[in-house]
Amino acid sequence: MSALSDRINNLSESQTIKMAKLGRELAAKGVDVISLSFGEPDFHTPEYIKDAAKQAMDDNFTYYTPVAGYPELRKAIVKKLKDENDLDYDVTDIVVSTGAKQAIANAVLCLVNPGEEVIIPTPYWVSYSEVVKLAEGKSVFIKTTVEQNFKITPEQLEAAITPKSKLFMFSSPSNPTGSLYSKSELEALAKVFERHPHVYILSDEIYEHLNYVDKHETIAQFDSIKDRVVIINGFSKAYAMTGWRIGYTASTKELASAFDKMQGQITSGTCSITQRAGTAAYNGGLAAVLEMREAFKKRRDLVHSLLTEIDGLKVNLPEGAFYFFPDVTSYFGKAFNGKTINDADELSIYLLEEAHVAVVGGDSFGAPEYIRLSYAAAEDKLVEAVKRIKRALEQLK
Repeated sequence: MSALSDRINNLSESQTIKMAKLGRELAAKGVDVISLSFGEPDFHTPEYIKDAAKQAMDDNFTYYTPVAGYPELRKAIVKKLKDENDLDYDVTDIVVSTGAKQAIANAVLCLVNPGEEVIIPTPYWVSYSEVVKLAEGKSVFIKTTVEQNFKITPEQLEAAITPKSKLFMFSSPSNPTGSLYSKSELEALAKVFERHPHVYILSDEIYEHLNYVDKHETIAQFDSIKDRVVIINGFSKAYAMTGWRIGYTASTKELASAFDKMQGQITSGTCSITQRAGTAAYNGGLAAVLEMREAFKKRRDLVHSLLTEIDGLKVNLPEGAFYFFPDVTSYFGKAFNGKTINDADELSIYLLEEAHVAVVGGDSFGAPEYIRLSYAAAEDKLVEAVKRIKRALEQLK
């Protein structure tokens, strides 16, 4: 009999972390592995942000922090939301967490009761459904495809809502697809939510600044539903601050108070040094962010041109984030050296072992017909990675 709880036994391992781990293990054996599995910018954190962190240490800014975050940082977040998104929030509406992942967990655990339904469009970020498991909720999935650019319609949303629905979770720009919703598309979804006041909306906007077509649009801009929207955001993607572990929620005072209470029993406040760095990031403008965005856009266009040359891959042009999510079903049932590929996870292992390129199978994203490739890597690495993938896929017969 296992000593472990059902809670942890029922939880799945993060496939993005698993594939990155397998890639590192292979590299440790001397194999030249190119990892396209992790959603991590390859840029360094901008110098002015690191300088603020160094100064914080020199100033002995090293004591326990308020659970919801330092007022200076929360004020900077409020200003950012007003200046960049035209949204009005108060400092008391903001809760700073140890990464956007904790912010998501706070929201789900504070809103969802056992048996209540959480609507999640697929593909989705791997942790969404797992956090719902921890809350003992029930995930209700809305399937999308590459043909519809991985975006749901208002009709699909309406059909998914029941009296048991409590929360809708989505990201725009999206991980893993790079798709993003326009203002008119979000407005159409908001009109559905207007008819169902018992449903809250979690809007994951961590890739906000990696938008290659237009300005970022948030579903929180619609006043009729704003008091039911929880914005998730942070610094990891836009400011290349993944290891700093800092994210936040913007919501109502009632929800913020609940998130504060939850976090106070788990981690308490986020690292003091990191908070100083985050404050400097938001007060320092967008120059470094826009420079990185241009580099990512160039890489997107490069990788798209290379992927479209591979017969059998069905791929669209993502409008944001730094991922491609191609349909790979044409390779299912094919084999190499006596080993048959039955699904995307097996294809991912095959590409790691045969091409020495780490990608992630789509099953953990709720889309087993696809794989995810991150293009947050140097251009020469990307060119070589796609060349290896193409060669390995051509071997499958």
